[in-house]
Amino acid sequence: MDEIQVALIEDHDLTRVGLRTALQQHGMKFVGEAANGTQGLQLLERCHPDVAIIDIGLPDIDGIELTRKFRQYSKPSASEAKTKILILTMHDSEEVVLAAFAAGADSYCTKEVNTSDLIVAVQETACGNCWIDPAIASIVLRKFRQQPASPEEAMVQIAAIEPEYRQILDTCPLTERELEILDLIVAGHSNAEIAEKLYVTVGTVKTHVRNILNKLCVSDRTQAAVRALRSGLVS
Repeated sequence: MDEIQVALIEDHDLTRVGLRTALQQHGMKFVGEAANGTQGLQLLERCHPDVAIIDIGLPDIDGIELTRKFRQYSKPSASEAKTKILILTMHDSEEVVLAAFAAGADSYCTKEVNTSDLIVAVQETACGNCWIDPAIASIVLRKFRQQPASPEEAMVQIAAIEPEYRQILDTCPLTERELEILDLIVAGHSNAEIAEKLYVTVGTVKTHVRNILNKLCVSDRTQAAVRALRSGLVS
């Protein structure tokens, strides 16, 4: 894809410097930064970057409220692509994670994430995919196993399977063994645990996992689990 334009809304100076340096070193275009929510909202409405990295703990309005306001009032022109929002925070509680997605966030990262994973998160988010930090993935997956109890809960959305992906699955459907392994992935089991449960080698499990990722058109196990739940492949 074209050069990714990124904006950063974070109140800690050193964190901003470190993130800006990392993004620029990986070929991304840094279009601006803000140290609070009010300035951040103005920045996003002015620049409409491909990805906005937003910290939840801002000094005036928090990152979730900023996201909600931007989604509610921002109306980019037809020539401007919709800005994707990646939440970057220390919070990993279920209430905060789900509130972020309900507000309109596209991806969620904890600040413990390493630089390489953050770069992947930004790239995947810019491409329109949801990237969920493995540290909090179980919260989102557990939510998708539940029937929404209210309109607010129903607002928590992760992109469902697209028609072209469904067509790929129709052409190359998952085998019975792949579905069995996919169900164990959704349940949070590691490759070693899956191998032990199915009485096969870890190498065999890795081969099946690679085939599953290819058929679901995703790049990691978390995305595979989300897509599987949203498409009804597992329940």
